[in-house]
Amino acid sequence: MTTKTVRTRSGPVQGGEEQGVHAFKGIPYAAAPTGGLRFRPPAPPPTWEGVRDARSFGLVVAQQSMPGVFGELGTPQSPAGDECLNLNVWTPDPGSVGLPVLVWIHGGAFYAGSGIDDVYNGSSFARDGVVVVSLNYRLGIQGFCHLEEHFAQLTGTGNLGILDQIAALEWVQENIAAFGGDPARVTIAGESAGGMSVTTLLAMPRAKGLFQRAIPQSGAGHNGISAQSAGMIAGHLLDLVGVKPGDLDALADVSSEKLLAAQMTLSDELTNTRDPVRFGDAAASAMAFQPTYGTELLPQRPIEAIAAGAAAGIPLLTGTTKEEALIFLVDLKEMFNDEIVSATMSATFGAAGKDGAAALALYRSNRPNAAPHELIAAVETDRMFTVPAIRLADAQVRHNPDVWLYRFDWRTPSRGGEFGAHHFLEVPFVFDQLDNPQADGFLGGARPRELAKAAHAAWVEFVSNGDPNNALMPQWPRYESATRPTMLIDETCRVEMRPAADEIDLWDGVL
Repeated sequence: MTTKTVRTRSGPVQGGEEQGVHAFKGIPYAAAPTGGLRFRPPAPPPTWEGVRDARSFGLVVAQQSMPGVFGELGTPQSPAGDECLNLNVWTPDPGSVGLPVLVWIHGGAFYAGSGIDDVYNGSSFARDGVVVVSLNYRLGIQGFCHLEEHFAQLTGTGNLGILDQIAALEWVQENIAAFGGDPARVTIAGESAGGMSVTTLLAMPRAKGLFQRAIPQSGAGHNGISAQSAGMIAGHLLDLVGVKPGDLDALADVSSEKLLAAQMTLSDELTNTRDPVRFGDAAASAMAFQPTYGTELLPQRPIEAIAAGAAAGIPLLTGTTKEEALIFLVDLKEMFNDEIVSATMSATFGAAGKDGAAALALYRSNRPNAAPHELIAAVETDRMFTVPAIRLADAQVRHNPDVWLYRFDWRTPSRGGEFGAHHFLEVPFVFDQLDNPQADGFLGGARPRELAKAAHAAWVEFVSNGDPNNALMPQWPRYESATRPTMLIDETCRVEMRPAADEIDLWDGVL
């Protein structure tokens, strides 16, 4: 395969070959967010005259490392720098016309990650006729610190990372036809914070018309921080870096390194205390920097906007893994005992006037041999992921019948099977990228290729045709709130109506 040159609005780029398709990497979609642009919405990208070499990934956003297992198993951290607002394109042939487009938004709790992880390689999608775009966006303080409560000039700061994503989607509208893609057939997808970003975009008026389908994975519409809480957290940040509200010159003098250190201090404090007095509604998720709602850009929490019809025209494929939270707690299991489990259940359900002991009895009866950390993981999986995904499907199906729900049930043998069907595990299967070091760490040496083919086929069909049904799975019915048909994705896929209904019903009135 010969390398090809594609002309973008900013200038020509030359790509290379990757796994049998054409790849173009490190293309800037916005100006470097430095100097006077650091806490401002993304500005147009630079232009160039000669052919830009797009055979290597660009710089990523400066960030703190992911802790624990995800830090150990993730792609090694790549060089970071100012020119970080860039994207990557995989295409079967730039000379094609009208191909469907998948725009992938990475996860990482809104403070880590990039679009260049091994398992995000878009080659398998491109071989199946889909143009793939992955991107970087501003993270942590730089992307999600709601500074406008303290600096009137810094409007939109609580959502700069989302505005970066919108800028990338605008780049797609202007340029993707040159890579063979159809700007009227764009699907946005992402996992974890990427999935939460997808639902934020569904709810954000400014993103309307930039995409036609959506796949939020393990991240639904309950996330975000109210403007009041986000402003309070921004105030704590200013205290840490010694800047008074309104002093823009002093803020400009704070180095990125000092901001990152302050971010880590705040994040550690939030994780260790979960103090709602100091951190407001961010205490529930333990993520200090998330999209800010109750603002001009994002008037409502995403789930509320979607329930009101903000995304009425958008087909939706959404779901979770079966044991999302287990991987976060395995290395902390010695911290948990029966007393902590009881207290957690009382706090979780008691706040809504429900009986925490009765809820615990049900979870325990369904898992008679579960250790304390496994019980906590089951509850946190439902609280943070499963129930929000169901609420999202319920909200969207009121306005559009084209909604499908899945649960990824395959359990990895990694670490003796103690991670289960964990958070992020479906991603290498969706991308059909099982043969790289990052995937191997999560798969524990297993290579269930038929499962990867089936999961990947469902995503290809949804991106291409708006319906995930494919020849490698049984018939997958559209979602209905009463029966809740759910595709259980495993080595033998099957549809189940209202899976785990007894536990899910406990959350009525709680979430």
